[in-house]
Amino acid sequence: MADETVDLGRRGFLRGRRRPEPAPLRPPWSRTDRFTDLCTRCGACTDSCPEGIVRRGDGGFPEIDFQRGECSFCASCADACPEPVFDRSTAHPWTLAVRIGPSCFATHRIVCRSCRDACPESAIRFALAPGGVAVPTVDDGACTGCGACQAACPADAITLRPGPETAHAP
Repeated sequence: MADETVDLGRRGFLRGRRRPEPAPLRPPWSRTDRFTDLCTRCGACTDSCPEGIVRRGDGGFPEIDFQRGECSFCASCADACPEPVFDRSTAHPWTLAVRIGPSCFATHRIVCRSCRDACPESAIRFALAPGGVAVPTVDDGACTGCGACQAACPADAITLRPGPETAHAP
């Protein structure tokens, strides 16, 4: 039987992408280490998401799109999946690294607090910096990784990527 694993790096190369793109964010509680091996791309998780943030990504595999909204951690995606793709026994739905990039309006002295206002956990705070400019900081301990801040950012400065830095709790 042929090896059916998906090499996303090779797929990107064949599509003319020079740099490897960051790994897509998979639905909460998914087994990211074996995701492409276990997922049959049936679409049950995308159809069941009440927030509409789970969409078909590259190759038909589900991924999270925070531009559509935030995750409420309802677990509908995990409950709808007929395959062993999800592991609800883990304490945290996912481990994310939340970063605010240089395109943030506040770093350019433009008053904007959209991310702070959208954050249901008040994990984003604005602290005064030299020169009287308030810059955003993320309290990793309070952040759940729901993505509300990314959806609300008008400068597209916020990224949430899988990473070992912080384990966010719902």
